[in-house]
Amino acid sequence: MKILIDNGHGRDTAGKCSPDGHFREYQYNREIAHAIVAHLQYRGYDAELLVPEFEDIPLKERVRRANQKTCQFGHPTTDTILISIHVNAAGSDGKWHTATGWSAYTFPGHTESDRLADCLYWAAEKYLPGHMLRTDFSDADPDLEEPFYILKHTYCPAVLTENGFMDSRESLRFLESPEGKKAIVALHVAGIVEYLESS
Repeated sequence: MKILIDNGHGRDTAGKCSPDGHFREYQYNREIAHAIVAHLQYRGYDAELLVPEFEDIPLKERVRRANQKTCQFGHPTTDTILISIHVNAAGSDGKWHTATGWSAYTFPGHTESDRLADCLYWAAEKYLPGHMLRTDFSDADPDLEEPFYILKHTYCPAVLTENGFMDSRESLRFLESPEGKKAIVALHVAGIVEYLESS
């Protein structure tokens, strides 16, 4: 199984930062993505970064890379998975907000991506005790659904995670802390491993 970890955005993506500018989403996503890949590789899994560059690689190119890898590694729905790492924002006004919570998104409809998201939510419950998990059980599973480009156009099961809020002081304190980073990495690794071992 090929595991693709997509670190969202790049250093030239406008607006993806905390209101005071000290937190840059692309930097955080890359730090977390690198750690997830390293932990999975240490355990013997075939994991790699989808975007090693610091520049903002367009979504169309990210999808092309993911689909190319998927076609190289066999059956699209059973031999490759993709997780896209992000940090959320409650507003686009450059102000601080109070939103908190972790969430995972899949493309609308019942697909294999839902099972991957279920495993990530299971791991989030374990590694984020006391933290809000943003869910939508209207279709009998916890993930949120949106037609995000990378979820819509990739051949393989794909989930996008939003790991807290960059415009919430409370959320940022946790995300930037050593224990917060460790928890975010651990939940992704544990969720991916649970998915692979339960296949």
